[in-house]
Formats: sequence, C-alpha cells, structure tokens
Amino acid sequence: MNALVEQVRAATRTIAPKLFERARFGREQLAALQTQRLRALLSHAAEHSPFWARRLHGLDLARFELADLVRIEPVSKAELMAALDDVFTDRALDRKQVEESLARTGRDPVPLLGRYLAQATGGSSGQRGVFVSDAATWAEVSGGSFRAILMHAPPRAAGRVRVAMVAAASAVHSTGLAAACNDPSGPVEITSVPVTQSLDAIAARLDALQPDSLIGYPTLIGRLAREQAAGHLNLSLRQIVTTSEMLTPELRAVIRSGFGVPVLNVFGTTEGLMGGTEPDGDVFTFNSDTCLVEIVDADHVLITNLANRLQPLIRYRLEDRFTRAPDSPAHGHVRAAIEGRCDDILRFGTIEIHPLVVRAVLLKHPEIADYQVRQTARGLELVATCDESLDGSRLCAALRSALAGAGLPDPEVTLTRADAIPRDAMTGKLKRFVSYRH
Repeated sequence: MNALVEQVRAATRTIAPKLFERARFGREQLAALQTQRLRALLSHAAEHSPFWARRLHGLDLARFELADLVRIEPVSKAELMAALDDVFTDRALDRKQVEESLARTGRDPVPLLGRYLAQATGGSSGQRGVFVSDAATWAEVSGGSFRAILMHAPPRAAGRVRVAMVAAASAVHSTGLAAACNDPSGPVEITSVPVTQSLDAIAARLDALQPDSLIGYPTLIGRLAREQAAGHLNLSLRQIVTTSEMLTPELRAVIRSGFGVPVLNVFGTTEGLMGGTEPDGDVFTFNSDTCLVEIVDADHVLITNLANRLQPLIRYRLEDRFTRAPDSPAHGHVRAAIEGRCDDILRFGTIEIHPLVVRAVLLKHPEIADYQVRQTARGLELVATCDESLDGSRLCAALRSALAGAGLPDPEVTLTRADAIPRDAMTGKLKRFVSYRH
C-alpha cells in the first residue's frame, strides 16, 4: 500500500469534522481564523522561501491584517513556475524531482521525498503549472469540494454511499487522486471510471456498479444522460455532481432531463480554491476557511491558499470570471457565480466573440452530441460528434451569420465530423473552446 495514500486518508479523518464546523462560521469568526492562518503562512514563507522573502520584505507579518493583502504584489502562474525552486519552503525540493514524480505517476501518487505529492494542471489549455503539497494540505483542500457535495447530499441509506467518479485515471489530476486516496473505512465508496475509455465501456461499467452518485465532467455526463434517455443505460441515481469543466445551460438541461435528479456543480482548482453550488443552483460557496479569494473585478481573481506552506500561493492570479453574489446570512464564506474561463473568449484582434454566440446556434441542433470549437485566423472550425441527419451546410451558415452579427466581418466556418472529441491524454479533460495561436 502506498504510504502517502495512507497519510492522506489519516489526514482526511482528522480534518473532516473541522471542515464541517467551519462551514457554519459567521463573518467575524471566519475573519479571525483567516487572519491567524494568513499570518502563519506569510511568516513561514518569508523565513523559508527565497522567492517570498523578497516579495514580503519590509512587511510587519506578525500584525498583518486581511486588509493589508493589497500591499503584496499579485503573482502569475508564469512568474511562480519560472522561480519554482525558490518558491518551495523545503529547500531539499526542486523542480526536477517534481517532474520525475509526475512522469512516474499512474493511478496512485508517487511520493516526493517520502512525504509530498505533486499534481500538474493547464498542460492542454495554456501555461502549465505544477503544484506540490503534503498529505494534510491536500486532504484539507480536497475536503473543500467534498464538503460542498456532502452538505447537499440526499439522506443516506444504510451502508456506504457508492460514488462513481467518471474523470481522470491518473493521480496527476485531482479527480484521479481523490479516487486513489478514498478511505475504504469511510462512509463513501469511490470507484474510478476513467473518462478516457470508450463511451460503451464507461456505460457498461456504470451499469455494473449501479452507483448512488455520479461525479464527473459535464461534457461526458451529458453524453451519458443521452444514453440513459435512449434506454442504453439504466441508472437509478440520487445525486449528480459535475466538476472540472464549465457546466453550460444546455448541458445542465440535458443532464437534468436524462437522469431526473438535481445537478450540483463543483468548482475546483489544483491551486486550492474549491466551491460548490446548491442542487440546480448557479452560485458557488467557496472554501474561504482554506483559501482566500479576492474578486478584484470581473476579469481579475486572486487567491491565497492558507493551507499550503510548502509551495505558498499568495495573491495568485486565476483566469476565471467571477461575479460576487450577496453574502449568506447562514455563514461568512465568499459566494460568486462563475461566468466562464477567460480563455473561452474568442479574440480576433480587437473583436471579442463570447462563447454564447456559438452555443446559441448549437443549442438548436440536437443532432450534435458533443463538440469542440477551434478558432481559426478568420473564423472557426467546429469538430462535432453528431448524427448523420445533421445538415452541415445549414449549421455552418447559421454560425457564419451569428459570428457576423457579433461583429466579425466575412467569417469562415468549417465542420469536421468526428467519432470522438480529443481529450487531454493525462487528465481526460475536454477544452471546449480552443483559441487561435499564430
């Protein structure tokens, strides 16, 4: 048995009761916890990380307040990755060791220095990032997403809740790691059903498992919902949880209709910000006890991971669009709607095309089961899995009209029919809109 997996399981058993207690913290109680943890994080980073020692120099960290965060310059993924060896607070750790661990990672994590685990993100959608934590940190961060799920779970029958995780097969990605680190003595039994398998294989495995809950990427769960509606899948689910990709309105409708149960959406980042909606809701409640989130404006979100002292992330930029929602009277945690990834926007010079311009057209074509939009120099290529009945010429004409109406002159649109949409080989995630790179 992987010793690091056992460390994660033990840490999960310890942190879980605290996480549920913190979920009910009011604003004052939460702010006091955040301030205490922030001071400890900053002091540790300044003492042990050359990178952060330089950036935090001159600040009174012992009396640092939440309002003082604006005095710290935000950091981008590119900056952090360029200086990674100096970012780590364990000076025995370096980038080479991290990459070697990631290269050898399969279903289970490969321990770094016997006590750390590594994950990678963004390899298919932009600047690649690697993130390292100890078992306690990962248990707390991942616990933020499971807290969101369990707080809205239907009443549990006798025995363990059976969960099928239709997501990544590798522990390099959080969904794969969650399945690998599942505690067999706990109340939830998670079985990994890798998304990189064929749809038929996934459906057959789910039929055999008959899970109570289904967790996975909305693009794939949408396809499974269509299989259920067509009678090719026979699941009696109590809960559906989507994660790791944008849950579009059209996908939510397909999933809700196909399975007939509420859809809870979970937002998670490898960097540490986790959140979940209420069933069929659009507003996320975030794990503000573990990760500070600053919504500067619609295009600028900064996070500070209060739990990870090994690779400090302080005022770290995310590329997601948040709209702050009113506070809840029940707790003090940050609430926000997520409008989509910034890189979902298709930019043609000064002209910006919102994904809804394309989605609004595709929504009218039920013959399309799945798709990917690839931006070209003067328009887009639509790669779609679809019925033979799809009128490609009519669809392309409608897309050209929509793009022109959104301000793109003389757009070019092509349709490529495919048996499946290519996914990232390691994580199994699908990037819905691929921006053009010259």
